[in-house]
Amino acid sequence: QVQLVESGGDLVQAGGSLRLSCAASGSFFGVYAVGWYRRTPGKQRELVAEITSGGLTNYANSVKGRFTISRDNAKNTVYLQMNSLKVDDTGVYYCSASRGPFVYWGQGTQVTVSS
Repeated sequence: QVQLVESGGDLVQAGGSLRLSCAASGSFFGVYAVGWYRRTPGKQRELVAEITSGGLTNYANSVKGRFTISRDNAKNTVYLQMNSLKVDDTGVYYCSASRGPFVYWGQGTQVTVSS
């Protein structure tokens, strides 16, 4: 069982930066792949970035070059560094940890980007 808690969401002006954190409880977090998803107004939940247990990363085209996902397994935490934020980045950001058939979700953190 893995419990995930997101933090770091805030209100920021366009062009600004935020760093989201996804802190996990439970053992062996390092074997889980972790993804950051977001639900934006009027859209379905979408994958923003993901990182495998081995550290390979993948990004949505809309955030490439602006967002960076990383993990610190010693701290059981995955980060999402978000730079050059746009109004369209506004939404609730969730992290998800998965391994095989097991998938866990956090409660989400609100990111609001103002123009």
